Amino acid sequence: MSAGDLLAIWRAHLADNRRRSPHTVRAYGDAAARLMAALGCADWADVARVEAHHLRAHLAARRAEGLGNASTARELSALKAFIAFARAQAGDPDPATPRLRGPRIKKGLPRPVTPDEAVNLTDMVDGLAGDGWIGARDRAVLLLMYGSGLRIAEALSLKGSDAMLGDVLLVTGKGGKQRAVPILPITRAAVAAYARSCPYPLPASEPLFRGAKGGPLSPAMVQRAMAQARRALGLPDTATPHALRHSFATHLLSAGADLRSLQELLGHASLGSTQIYTRVDAAALLENYRKAHPRG
Repeated sequence: MSAGDLLAIWRAHLADNRRRSPHTVRAYGDAAARLMAALGCADWADVARVEAHHLRAHLAARRAEGLGNASTARELSALKAFIAFARAQAGDPDPATPRLRGPRIKKGLPRPVTPDEAVNLTDMVDGLAGDGWIGARDRAVLLLMYGSGLRIAEALSLKGSDAMLGDVLLVTGKGGKQRAVPILPITRAAVAAYARSCPYPLPASEPLFRGAKGGPLSPAMVQRAMAQARRALGLPDTATPHALRHSFATHLLSAGADLRSLQELLGHASLGSTQIYTRVDAAALLENYRKAHPRG
């Protein structure tokens, strides 16, 4: 069995058994490939023998290439999972991962955009597109993120059968977990307008959102459209597609939504992931106070 075969089995395990997103499968697969190439691993037994000192040296080399703290922590996580899988494949009765701690990560607050900025961004991507149907497509994707709190991968996973949306959409998120999200009239209209203008057939079981040549739309194209729109509007680099999901959460919280409901809408596995938005809301209140108070 070649190294390529091992990596194919690893990626299939992540996608089929662990139900990881395509982005995670790609990142974890690339991390495993780098480790095997660096250490000359040829089979599961070789990977199973990787210990903490091997990982430490490998990650030090990656840091020397310019890898930051957050990326190093993610890579370590991916490699630990790969080694544990390899040890199980090699028949190790105790497939524990090497004991190695990653760098400390200072967890920053999400950077949402304001309601006006969100609307302006969705309109701007439409206006800047060279082709009308592409502008309608990008606007529909961003409205799904802002109006319903979808992740970009979740929006792009919709099928042709979703073109005529109702009041609620059933979304499959991380870990294969399903949740129901509300669909605003403006979002429903935007998706329908895109479907009508799209020059390609949209079969029920095929991707709803298409690239310029008819293939599935990639996240990179949405991110590029967003980058052009934020530059045109003079917004900071933090105004990314994912910032629209943050805005969905913080605006609901400001309007009185409770954390448990917000957790369900966002598809968070734990309440702790949702609680960060209480800090965002408090930070916004404090900023408004400082601007308005004469002694602020």
